[in-house]
Amino acid sequence: MPWYDYLAAFFAGMVLANVVPHFVHGVSGDPFPTPFSKPPGRGLSSPTVNVVWALVNMVIGYVLLRVGHVSRANLASLGVFFAGVVLLSIQLSISFRKKHPQ
Repeated sequence: MPWYDYLAAFFAGMVLANVVPHFVHGVSGDPFPTPFSKPPGRGLSSPTVNVVWALVNMVIGYVLLRVGHVSRANLASLGVFFAGVVLLSIQLSISFRKKHPQ
Protein backbone atom coordinates (compact mmCIF):
# COMPACT_ATOMS: atom_id res chain seq x y z
CA MET A 1 0.00 0.00 0.00
CA PRO A 2 1.23 3.54 -0.70
CA TRP A 3 2.20 5.69 2.28
CA TYR A 4 -0.68 8.10 1.70
CA ASP A 5 -3.19 5.30 2.32
CA TYR A 6 -1.73 4.91 5.80
CA LEU A 7 -1.88 8.67 6.31
CA ALA A 8 -5.57 8.64 5.30
CA ALA A 9 -6.21 5.72 7.69
CA PHE A 10 -4.51 7.57 10.56
CA PHE A 11 -6.50 10.77 10.00
CA ALA A 12 -9.70 8.74 9.58
CA GLY A 13 -9.15 7.42 13.10
CA MET A 14 -8.53 10.89 14.46
CA VAL A 15 -11.53 12.48 12.74
CA LEU A 16 -13.89 9.65 13.71
CA ALA A 17 -12.73 9.80 17.34
CA ASN A 18 -13.69 13.48 17.30
CA VAL A 19 -17.27 12.58 16.34
CA VAL A 20 -18.03 11.01 19.71
CA PRO A 21 -17.82 13.98 22.12
CA HIS A 22 -19.56 16.40 19.78
CA PHE A 23 -22.36 14.00 18.91
CA VAL A 24 -22.96 12.91 22.51
CA HIS A 25 -23.04 16.47 23.85
CA GLY A 26 -25.16 17.63 20.93
CA VAL A 27 -27.87 14.98 21.19
CA SER A 28 -27.85 15.38 24.99
CA GLY A 29 -28.64 19.07 24.59
CA ASP A 30 -25.40 20.21 26.23
CA PRO A 31 -23.25 23.06 24.90
CA PHE A 32 -19.67 22.00 24.13
CA PRO A 33 -16.62 23.67 22.55
CA THR A 34 -16.21 23.52 18.77
CA PRO A 35 -13.88 25.31 16.34
CA PHE A 36 -16.78 27.75 15.77
CA SER A 37 -17.15 28.89 19.38
CA LYS A 38 -15.61 32.11 20.66
CA PRO A 39 -12.81 31.68 21.50
CA PRO A 40 -12.40 28.67 19.18
CA GLY A 41 -12.18 25.40 21.09
CA ARG A 42 -12.72 27.12 24.45
CA GLY A 43 -16.09 28.82 24.29
CA LEU A 44 -19.30 26.83 24.06
CA SER A 45 -21.28 26.09 20.92
CA SER A 46 -24.94 25.15 20.86
CA PRO A 47 -26.00 21.50 20.82
CA THR A 48 -27.18 21.89 17.21
CA VAL A 49 -23.76 23.16 16.10
CA ASN A 50 -22.18 20.18 17.86
CA VAL A 51 -24.43 17.68 16.09
CA VAL A 52 -23.73 19.29 12.71
CA TRP A 53 -19.98 19.35 13.45
CA ALA A 54 -20.11 15.67 14.45
CA LEU A 55 -21.92 14.74 11.23
CA VAL A 56 -19.42 16.69 9.11
CA ASN A 57 -16.60 14.86 10.91
CA MET A 58 -18.38 11.55 10.30
CA VAL A 59 -18.58 12.16 6.54
CA ILE A 60 -14.93 13.25 6.36
CA GLY A 61 -13.86 10.27 8.48
CA TYR A 62 -15.80 7.87 6.27
CA VAL A 63 -14.20 9.26 3.12
CA LEU A 64 -10.74 8.96 4.68
CA LEU A 65 -11.57 5.43 5.82
CA ARG A 66 -12.39 4.44 2.24
CA VAL A 67 -9.36 6.26 0.79
CA GLY A 68 -7.10 4.55 3.34
CA HIS A 69 -8.50 1.12 2.41
CA VAL A 70 -9.05 0.30 6.08
CA SER A 71 -10.43 -3.22 6.42
CA ARG A 72 -9.99 -6.45 8.34
CA ALA A 73 -8.08 -7.79 5.35
CA ASN A 74 -5.47 -5.04 5.73
CA LEU A 75 -4.27 -5.31 9.31
CA ALA A 76 -1.57 -2.65 8.88
CA SER A 77 -4.11 0.00 7.85
CA LEU A 78 -6.41 -1.12 10.66
CA GLY A 79 -3.56 -0.69 13.17
CA VAL A 80 -2.75 2.78 11.84
CA PHE A 81 -6.45 3.68 12.00
CA PHE A 82 -6.66 2.66 15.67
CA ALA A 83 -3.42 4.52 16.40
CA GLY A 84 -5.20 7.67 15.17
CA VAL A 85 -8.19 6.91 17.39
CA VAL A 86 -5.95 6.37 20.43
CA LEU A 87 -3.83 9.47 19.82
CA LEU A 88 -6.74 11.88 19.44
CA SER A 89 -8.74 10.27 22.27
CA ILE A 90 -5.88 10.76 24.71
CA GLN A 91 -5.25 14.30 23.46
CA LEU A 92 -8.94 15.20 23.85
CA SER A 93 -9.06 13.74 27.36
CA ILE A 94 -6.13 15.97 28.32
CA SER A 95 -7.55 19.05 26.59
CA PHE A 96 -11.00 18.74 28.15
CA ARG A 97 -10.02 17.56 31.62
CA LYS A 98 -10.75 21.02 32.97
CA LYS A 99 -14.50 21.32 32.94
CA HIS A 100 -15.84 24.23 30.97
CA PRO A 101 -18.21 26.64 32.74
CA GLN A 102 -21.89 25.92 32.22
